[in-house]
Amino acid sequence: MTQITVIDDSTRYVEATADPERGTYLIDEHLLPAALGWELTPAGLCRATTCVPVPDVGALRVGNQLDLVAVVTALGRPVVIDVDAALVAVALPAEVRRRALEELRAPAFELPDVGGDLHRLDDWLGMKRLLVTFASWCGCRYDLPGWQALHDELHPDGFTVIAVAIDHAAGDVRPWLDGITMPVLYDPNHLLTEMYAISNVPTVVWIDEEDRIVRPNGSAFGTDLFTDFTGVESGPHLDAVRRWVKDGTVPVSTDQARQAVGDLSEDEVVARLHFRLAAEAHRRGDAGATRRHIDRAGELAPDDLTIWRAGMPLVGDDPFGDDFLVRYEEWKKRGMPYHGLPPVTVAESAA
Repeated sequence: MTQITVIDDSTRYVEATADPERGTYLIDEHLLPAALGWELTPAGLCRATTCVPVPDVGALRVGNQLDLVAVVTALGRPVVIDVDAALVAVALPAEVRRRALEELRAPAFELPDVGGDLHRLDDWLGMKRLLVTFASWCGCRYDLPGWQALHDELHPDGFTVIAVAIDHAAGDVRPWLDGITMPVLYDPNHLLTEMYAISNVPTVVWIDEEDRIVRPNGSAFGTDLFTDFTGVESGPHLDAVRRWVKDGTVPVSTDQARQAVGDLSEDEVVARLHFRLAAEAHRRGDAGATRRHIDRAGELAPDDLTIWRAGMPLVGDDPFGDDFLVRYEEWKKRGMPYHGLPPVTVAESAA
């Protein structure tokens, strides 16, 4: 047996037996809760008060052990396993994303700040929240002072910016936090991109006092530093946020918000699993597994910058270099596919 790493909404370690022929791991039944947070009962696979019926329990077994892939499949979730690297990545429930995209309920999350302290979205319940995703591999890291200024301006009105770095280590984020006092978290396993169907940064989500998404994923900037490159001015969006905080004006209807963000494709979900394996392999210093999973993730999601551009630093490529610019131009020629609203215009901000 060997210790494997299982990554879904958290990272777990459990003893298992490799089954290379099946491309899976076999685990003892009593270790299933430690591996996945579920247990096998007469009612099926159960977690707290939720149970998933399993018509053929025998299909989950290989001898006296459970087939990890078969169990995850029975739960209705994609899974990627690297038997050689002892890594397993399991997708989050699609229901989480459906609630965000269709019901406009902000998915709950728990992420660390750069000091290692964990924070939950509902730490700021009762406030209007601007969820701003950025990254060390994106020029939008220089926008943090602009978001800080907005935070300071509107905080007395019951508002906060929550910045989340789509980065795999706290050390990647710290250099950009000088003078920043608003909440800044980081997402080492890119969970937010799966929960909210985020495919690029910066992506901004407006969340009200009761965890309702009032304006879903949208491209927005905290400053005009890169206006010449992006063609997007920060002012219209910032003014729209001020109107929302001050008088409750929302620039999109509920119906428009429900139709604004397309769901992730199956390939995009699986790409995120490969990325998680690559990030974990990188932390371990396994260059071969890192490259293998970054390449596969990029093949599955070529239009997702939180996949291919975020992966560049993990394999020693420059996310600001010529290779990035070439791929960026190719992405532009494909219409800049994006899961979200376009940038706010002057007309929208004044609506």
